[in-house]
Parts: sequence; structure tokens; C-alpha cells
Amino acid sequence: MTRLDVEKTIEELTLGEKVALTAGVDFWHTAAIDRLNIPALRMSDGPNGVRGTRFFNGIPAACFPCATALGATWDTQLLHEIGQLMGEESIAKGAHIVLGPTINIQRSPLGGRGFESFAEDGVLSGTLAGNFCKGIQEKGVAATLKHFVCNDQEHERMAVNSIVTMRALREIYLLPFQLAMRICPTACVMTAYNKVNGTHVSENKQIITDILRKEWKWDGLVMSDWFGTYTTSDAIEAGLDLEMPGKTRWRGSALAHAVSSNKVPEFVLDDRVRNILNLINWVEPLGIPGGAPEKALNRPQDQALLRRAAAESVVLMKNEDNLLPLSKDKSILVIGPNAKIAAYCGGGSASLDPYYTVSPYDGVAAKTNADIQFSQGVYSHKELPLIGPLLKTADDKPGFTFRVYNEPPSSPSRTLVDELHLLRSTGFLMDYINPKINSLTYYIDMEGYFTPSESGIYDFGVTVVGTGRLLIDDELVVDNTKNQRQGSAFFGTATVEERGSKHLNANQTYKVVFEFGTAPTSDLDTRGIVVFGPGGFRFGAARQTTQEDLISAAVTQARTADQVVIFAGLTSEWETEGHDREHMDLPPGTDDMISRVLDANPNTVVVLQSGTPVTMPWIHQTKALLHAWFGGNECGNGIADILYGDVNPSAKLPVSFPVRLQDNPSYLNFRSERGRVLYGEDIYVGYKYYDKINLPPLFPFGHGLSYTTFSRANLSLTTVPEQPTLHDGEPVTATLTVKNTGSVPGAEIIQLWVLPPSVTGVTRPVRELKGFTKVFLNPDEEKQVEIVVEKKLATSWWDEQREKWVSEKGEYGVLVTGTGEEELRGQFTVERTRYWVGL
Repeated sequence: MTRLDVEKTIEELTLGEKVALTAGVDFWHTAAIDRLNIPALRMSDGPNGVRGTRFFNGIPAACFPCATALGATWDTQLLHEIGQLMGEESIAKGAHIVLGPTINIQRSPLGGRGFESFAEDGVLSGTLAGNFCKGIQEKGVAATLKHFVCNDQEHERMAVNSIVTMRALREIYLLPFQLAMRICPTACVMTAYNKVNGTHVSENKQIITDILRKEWKWDGLVMSDWFGTYTTSDAIEAGLDLEMPGKTRWRGSALAHAVSSNKVPEFVLDDRVRNILNLINWVEPLGIPGGAPEKALNRPQDQALLRRAAAESVVLMKNEDNLLPLSKDKSILVIGPNAKIAAYCGGGSASLDPYYTVSPYDGVAAKTNADIQFSQGVYSHKELPLIGPLLKTADDKPGFTFRVYNEPPSSPSRTLVDELHLLRSTGFLMDYINPKINSLTYYIDMEGYFTPSESGIYDFGVTVVGTGRLLIDDELVVDNTKNQRQGSAFFGTATVEERGSKHLNANQTYKVVFEFGTAPTSDLDTRGIVVFGPGGFRFGAARQTTQEDLISAAVTQARTADQVVIFAGLTSEWETEGHDREHMDLPPGTDDMISRVLDANPNTVVVLQSGTPVTMPWIHQTKALLHAWFGGNECGNGIADILYGDVNPSAKLPVSFPVRLQDNPSYLNFRSERGRVLYGEDIYVGYKYYDKINLPPLFPFGHGLSYTTFSRANLSLTTVPEQPTLHDGEPVTATLTVKNTGSVPGAEIIQLWVLPPSVTGVTRPVRELKGFTKVFLNPDEEKQVEIVVEKKLATSWWDEQREKWVSEKGEYGVLVTGTGEEELRGQFTVERTRYWVGL
């Protein structure tokens, strides 16, 4: 890559070349103009790891803990380090642009992509995101804040109109973007799929041009979410620089015609092109060549960072009788559906193939010095577990063969196009390419051999974007080729899982063949659904058993066990892009299993994994509870580090856990109804709502315990004299003393809240988080801690009449909290009411 003279290049570009630059050429690349030395840019997802350019059969990558897990760390330095590794992973994958982080607000526990966002609070989310992006961009890689703005649900996400007051838009939904930009002006921003107040964001001039560019003085590149462009002229005029992915739907000849007919002035098109060329210059020092090979890092120092992040994200929710940490010298019984699987990330575009995974069982087994036993307890899969890893090829390799043909299995003469060896019996083919394939319609035979260890009736399941038939020794067991039903997998484009059963004998080998036809062979009605490329497939299997048998066995073992830990929760099947959860409950049978095991052994430790809140009807029974999110590659090791006390838990909840779904402020206003969703809770999202109506949640925002204790004392507040106009440099500095009063080292998170004056022009939250910091202390160690907030950010609300922020005069309270019930209080004064706009 060579640095471009942007203005000279614009003068030399033809109209067709300018148009070409404003849209992707494929799923991950922008257009190159070779004659003017304009290179293509490569981008890659995203929120919790850099996948590279392939959904299907790609190069493995580092998987970080999900965003809510990182949000739970409340650790800006850790987020900065993770951002740096993300940048290095991007370079290894030959990508100039990371499509992340996601900083939407968690309005509801049901949001399918809730695990991708840091928090329910804009200050926590924006501060962490800013430091994360700073780390990425220090490596020369462009970060992308997304999804701008109000992409807070999956239901009808491309069509829904998010109806939101301007005050809530500013104080809740734009705030994390605003605060992140103050810390690190990112090179890119991605627009949301949805409409805001009647206009799709990708063509919303008020949001893109008026707020982002003019008010916030930001000059980077705005791209659409994938297939999230809906017009030609309106999107260009509003400020959408880049339509993704390619091939273009809206630009090309349509945009050239719009310019030629003066529907879009050419200087406006030039503005779009200028931002693209500036981004090319921004990433030019990376020196990543076109078509760069994708590589794996997986270095020891990266593994150590991922393990630290996983451990520091685990929230100690309850610990009565100091049941935790566990003893490494006592035997342990491990129970549960999440024990021997690694729930390392949520589903959708955030998912990736990791370098490796560590299950919670593996993590515990590596720590204990005594005997370890396992009981399943209950299964929690939504679809049957993948059978691929249990298969063998004809030459006895793990996995199965994957053979591609242009002709269907019924054709008497088929020509083999491609043959691969795969392990996982699921694949999303949207970026699978082979020059010998004639069209989007082609066929794949997958063949392997299965030798069950136990006799019994086995269920087999098939989920497809396309059509599929599963045969065992040439007998048709599952037919998912006709009368198909819409499901939620593969971004909501797949069928439901169709199942069939067959009795298998232990130690007998069976030939398994899965015949797949690509998306055009399906009979699903895909109106309103974006089908990505040729489709996808998934086939799985499990021996039939009853939940009662599994639970009874776990209960029997738990009665006499020295130590018991249950691993339960959700997986990428339950929390995934393209589909919102229907309820907050754990998978069927899980609550019953947990409750009955706790009855049998009240000292059982419960560890839950999910990216968003779940109900816990058994909570009064348990003495010890950890929430471990989706923890990335090192998930199991991070959990074990906490369970055995090698790491003292310090995480705090970034979201409120309601007792029940009906308690959540968005309960009556979540999901699209006739094309719109009303943000009826207004500014009262999460803790702001529970505080306002005095309704205690099950676990509040900011909650988290430790194996040690802390004291906080000597709070003092200092301010500088106010200036005639409101400037950034008017800090409010809170200083306090924090001491570790317990017997083990630990980290404390100090939270600073601001309370509004008693007399105010609008109804305001009881308290708002405005600052936080994390401090590590050895036993009996004491440190002085400072938290600095800007007066205007700490005191302002959005005045819809003036269309400005207002810092209202009056006495403001300050509340400082942390681990435990102890609170410190202070106050400061705003002498005069002042109005402002901008960052």
C-alpha cells in the first residue's frame, strides 16, 4: 500500500470508479482501483474475536470473553490490553478493520445479541469501549463502533421502527458512542439495521450527519451493517460512505444514474469517496498486502491474557458460610449440562472457531488434587449435539468427508467438484467459494462412520438453510426436504430441527450419510428474511434418555459427595444473533435438576453461564453462586481459578438481574409489533427503573462479592471554579481511602454515582453512574483512590425544547459504593445553569 493524495485521486477517478469505491466487492473487501494504486480493504468480525474472512472452515482465532463478561470486569486497563491483542489478531488475519465493539444498550434480558454489548449503562459501556478501541487502534487497525443506534433487539431488526424520545436517545442510547468517541475517535462506525423514529439509520441524516459528523466533529468512515442499506440516493445524501457487503444492491449503475441525473450531486458522492480514501491512508502503515494470507497467533502470552480476562469476569453472586473457595484436596462431583462443553461464545456474527477451548470440567480436573466424578444431571441442548466429532472417516480419521457436486444425488452421472475433511457437522456456506460450482444451487454429500459405545435408541437431527436427508446404513432416518418449518438457527434463516430415531448396537459401526442441497432447493417462504449465500447445515445425534433418570443419578451421587459444583446455563444455541429469547428461563429441566441437587446437598456450588440475565427459582436454596458468562477460549480455566481461589473474584454485574421477566422495564415494549417498537421505559433502563420504583431486582447492577473484605473511608470532593462558559476542564475529583480488611489479596471496584438536585426541571433517575475505578490491594494494604468526572457530563440531561444538554444549577449528591453495603456520601454545587452540545 502507498499513501494516496486524496484530493488528486478524487480528481482522477471516473464516475464509475467513484461509485465502485462506495460498496463492497464481496463479503469482506472493498473495491480496488489498480490504475490509481487504490488498494482493497479487508474487514472482519468483530465483537469477541477476529474470525478472518471465512465463516465456513476458516482459520481458528482467539475467542475473548463475551462483551457482558468484559463489562463485568469494570477494568479499563484490561479492556485496553484486550483491544491491543484484538489488533494483533486482526493483522494476523490480514484485516485492516475490526467490526466491533458492539455498544448497544441492554434494554431487555431477551435480546438475542445482548451478550455482544457491555452493559445496560452508557457510562460503563462507553468508557470500556473507548479503552478497547484505543488498544485496537494503537496497533494501526481501524475499530468500528456499532450498531449506531438503537439496534437493541433481533425481532424484525431490518424492518422495525424504534420509536424513542430524543431525551432517551441522547441520555441512554447515543451516550456510549459519545463517551467512547471522547476516549478514542474510532476510524469507523457501523449503522444499525433498524429505523429510528421512522427513518432507517443508514439513511438518517439527523443521526449520521447532524449528530455524528457536525455535532461530534467526527470525520471517519460510516459503513452499513451487512445488507442494512435500503436506498441509493437517501443513503448517500445522509452520509453512508460504504454499502456492505458486495456485490452492491444499491450503488453500481443505480448510483451512477442518480449522479448523472443530478439526483445526487457529484460533490456529495466525492464526500463519500473522500472518507474511504482517508481510511485507506489511515491503515496504510500496516502494510497489509492485498489477498494477505490468514494466520494464527495463539501465543502463550495471549493465552495468559485470555485466562486472566475469563477469571476477572466471573461474578461471585452469593457465598454464604464462605463455601467458596473449594478445597483442591477434597474429592469433587461435577454435575451439569455446561460442564463438559465449552460455552465459549454466543451465536451469530460474533461466533468463531477458537484455537482451542477449555470446558469447566477440564478446568476443575486440572486443579484438583483429589478424585473427580461427573454426572450429566440434565441435557440442555436446543438442537441435538453435533455428531461430527464422534464420526470417523473411511481411513479412520476423526470427522467426515465433505464432497461437493453440481448435480443432485439422483443424477446418474455426478462430477466431484471439491472434497474436504471436516470435524464439526455444522457449516454456514455464505463465504464458501469454488470456481467449479456452476450456480448457487449445488449439492454436498457428507459421509462418516459412527460406532456407539452404548446400545439404545438414538435420535438424529437435521437443520438446514436448504434441504437435507440423513441416512444410516442407507436407511432414511431424517427427511428435511419438504413441508419445511421456519426456525431460528443461522441468523433466523434455517428450518427447525427435524428429527428421526434408530436403534443402534454398542460397538457396531454404522455408515452415516448426510445429503445436503443448498438454499435454492428449500421450500421455505423467505420473504422478509435475508438468506446469506448458499445456505447452511447442521446435523447431530444423541442417545435417548429421560431427564428423570439423569436427575435422579445426579441427586444420588450428590448426597454423599465431599464437594459438588453444578455447571448450567445457556449456550450459543439459546443466545444468538437473528433471534431473541422468548423467556428468561434456563433450558428445560435445568431448574428442577439444580433444586433437587441442592436439596440433596445444600453445600452445592452453582455456576451459571449466560450472556444475559436468567431466572433462578431455586436461588433461596443455594449458598454459593457464580455467574461466568461466555468466557472465550480459556472459559473453563478462568472459572476454575475462581472456584479454587487462585484468583479472588472482583467482577461486578454490568446488567441488573430481575427476579422475573415481568419486572424488566421493557417488558411491555419489547419485540416489533406491526413494524414498530416503542421505547416506553424512556430513560428508565435497567437500574434507573428499579431505583425509581423501589423494586429490588434479584441481583442489582454493580453487584459482586469477594473472598476478602474492603473498607472505604475519608471521601472528599474537590471542584474548580466554574467558568463563564462550560468547558471540558471543570473536573469533580472524588478522593477516598480504600483498605483490604480481609486475609487474601483482592481487587475492589469503586463506583461513583451522582444524585440530582431536589429541584429540577424534569424527572430524573434517583442516581446515575458517572465514574468508576479498580484497585488491587494486599491484606491490610490501604490506598488513596481518585475518581475524576467532568462536571458537565456528571450533571447534564437532554433538554428537548432547546435541543441541548443542560447542566442545571443546584446541589448534587455523590454516592460512592463498592463491595459490601458501606456507602460514602458527599455533595458539590453547580452555580449556574448552562447549556451545551458536542462531545
